[in-house]
Amino acid sequence: MANSYQIIEEATWKRAMHCRVFRDSVEPAFCVTFELDITRFLKRVKEQGYSFTLAMVYAVCKCANEIEEFRYRFVDGKVVLFDKIDTAFTWLNPETELFKVVNVPMQDTMQDYIETAAKTAKEQTAYFTGPLGNDVFQCSPMPWVAYTHISHTNSGKRENATPLFDWGKYVEKDGRIVMPVSVQAHHSFVDGLHIGRFANRLQEFMEEQP
Repeated sequence: MANSYQIIEEATWKRAMHCRVFRDSVEPAFCVTFELDITRFLKRVKEQGYSFTLAMVYAVCKCANEIEEFRYRFVDGKVVLFDKIDTAFTWLNPETELFKVVNVPMQDTMQDYIETAAKTAKEQTAYFTGPLGNDVFQCSPMPWVAYTHISHTNSGKRENATPLFDWGKYVEKDGRIVMPVSVQAHHSFVDGLHIGRFANRLQEFMEEQP
């Protein structure tokens, strides 16, 4: 069941002009990579025995949900704002070395999310369960490379405004544990300012862990 949304009245919407400009671009999405300090977060995740991947999916999607611009989408040609966005993430099968895409509703707590996501990922046998809805954030960890840049395949659908979140291998740097995180977003809705807010909020969340 899809999440609820409100249709935006574009005639009075402050971002209408920007939306129109980027909506017609050949490539309307842009991607930014930044460095995240996960020292405190990683310690807590290990102490709790959580999957680091699932803990990161929760953290990223929780913080992105808090920023309105990441919840805008196109639905039937109209601009809409979702009340809540759920999650989709890639999960590797170590035997086949192929990934599956797993859909999990967002939960109120990290523990509830990780328990639900772990169960869903384990029980899902299909690599793909159908086209993803508008109301998800797509997360794809790449823990083999501490990359400085990443790009994505392009579906060719210019009104596909689903944000993509990636993170790479974490490494020690000056006594801290850091990791690259990437955000790809549709420029009709998201500017660098909003990615900056997301990056700051995610770093705050990393530091909030007891």
